[in-house]
Amino acid sequence: MKEVDRVDGPRSVAQVWTFIGATFFLVALLVSAILVPDLRILHFFQALIYVAVIVLARRNSPWGYGAGFAIAIVWNAMSLYVTHLFEVGAVAFWSLLRTGHILQIVPMMVTLGGIGHFILIVATLFAILRYNSSARKWWKFVGGSLVAVAYFALIVSFAHPH
Repeated sequence: MKEVDRVDGPRSVAQVWTFIGATFFLVALLVSAILVPDLRILHFFQALIYVAVIVLARRNSPWGYGAGFAIAIVWNAMSLYVTHLFEVGAVAFWSLLRTGHILQIVPMMVTLGGIGHFILIVATLFAILRYNSSARKWWKFVGGSLVAVAYFALIVSFAHPH
């Protein structure tokens, strides 16, 4: 008899947090695309990753959890250690709280997206650890991770403004 994965209890909480983390990032992509027209094509294709993560998480798929986990790790690593826009946005948020004036909204969106990614990392790990299925879940999780990162690399190479 095939084991059925129920969507209740702790797993449904992980699905809700996966949705919240992905939605934070989608909002950041949307605002950035509105403010920087050169990013619209890239952000459109990047948003497809998060839509897929939401749809697959709703279906309790290890592919979706892997994709959400990996893209969040890669993107946050780039924002923290390569571009440093996460820190610039955090400073801009702090300035907004102190002065009430928005100085740099695009870096603030990078920070918002990074926060969404931290939520996504924890939620997807929690979901996959609670996933009650065969050992094949890890192959699917890794597969989702590889597909998401490969797709991201592809769209950045073709759609990134020069």
